[in-house]
Amino acid sequence: MSHTLQFFYKRKPSTSSQVPLSLTSALRHYSPIHITFILDRCIMSKTGSLDLASNLGGNIDKSDVLTAVEKYEQYHVFHGGDEEERKANYTDMVNKYYDLATSFYEYGWGESFHFAHRWKGESLRESIKRHEHFLALQLGVKPGQKVLDVGCGIGGPLREIARFSNSSVTGLNNNEYQITRGKELNRLAGVDKTCNFVKADFMKMPFPENTFDAVYAIEATCHAPDAYGCYKEIFRVLKPGQCFAAYEWCMTDAFDPANAQHQKIKAEIEIGDGLPDIRLTSKCLEALKQAGFEVIWEKDLAEDSPVPWYLPLDKNHFSLSSFRLTAVGRFITKNMVKVLEYIRLAPKGSQRVSDFLEKAAEGLVDGGRREIFTPMYFFLARKPE
Repeated sequence: MSHTLQFFYKRKPSTSSQVPLSLTSALRHYSPIHITFILDRCIMSKTGSLDLASNLGGNIDKSDVLTAVEKYEQYHVFHGGDEEERKANYTDMVNKYYDLATSFYEYGWGESFHFAHRWKGESLRESIKRHEHFLALQLGVKPGQKVLDVGCGIGGPLREIARFSNSSVTGLNNNEYQITRGKELNRLAGVDKTCNFVKADFMKMPFPENTFDAVYAIEATCHAPDAYGCYKEIFRVLKPGQCFAAYEWCMTDAFDPANAQHQKIKAEIEIGDGLPDIRLTSKCLEALKQAGFEVIWEKDLAEDSPVPWYLPLDKNHFSLSSFRLTAVGRFITKNMVKVLEYIRLAPKGSQRVSDFLEKAAEGLVDGGRREIFTPMYFFLARKPE
């Protein structure tokens, strides 16, 4: 065992087994900077714990993070909230979620916040890039075309697709913190001249009709309070004869609304991922057609993924390449956040954000195992000429 990992364990006097070392006793022997350095070495990545701490809360004032967490939690079932309230206040709820969760996402996932169909022998990072390339190929994106990324996050897929297809991609996002972060990453990647961000609600896009040659959404329009309204806006800004493709978060036909365990899993995913509701795949398909699209093909890509999409989060799985997403990595992150909050490098309420994200991980794995939830219901749809 490395010296770094020994920090977390001590030997019992009469046995060779190892037990976690108390954080309280650990704190007595290490300075705050030493602690965060050791934890960083355990996690093994270029984005460190001090980055996580300094960015926690996004554009929310650090003194208001706990209040924002409490307000966000109140929207959800576990804290007495309901679906109608989430839908009515989706802008506030989703903005709070991404202000609170973005630094955790970037810390754990990198720049692309999504799952992927995955082949055996393929790393998570490789599968994520291929997932993005597949989308661009399905859309037939050509050099110089104008493409719209609906709900673009900090722009990981946007940058990848722009470089892969030599196109110009506009990222639509309603969260100021993510846009600020995305612009900086665009500059560092050298795509700031061809790619840009627009702050707006995807239910009310600030673009003229027939603006874009292609539109895509990756695990983003699930935040919309109404799929039809969102797809109708996409239809409006897309040029005639061109295509819209997406990966949607959905409940599958195996989901039973009368099953209490199924409802619990759904609620865990909703609170942990900032969702007003999770639609059935059939409802997405119906909304697409209602909006005017011709559906070329659709499929739940999770069904034939050789490696389960939820594997990175599964407690029985361990991987050094995606260590932060594993149960061990998440355990270390959770305790690291506890330390950072205790020594006031992270704002009060940070640990509660970590807790509801962990709840999401549990719900996602359970939903995936039971095949009642998918993060990759794919469709390719065309706007008629």
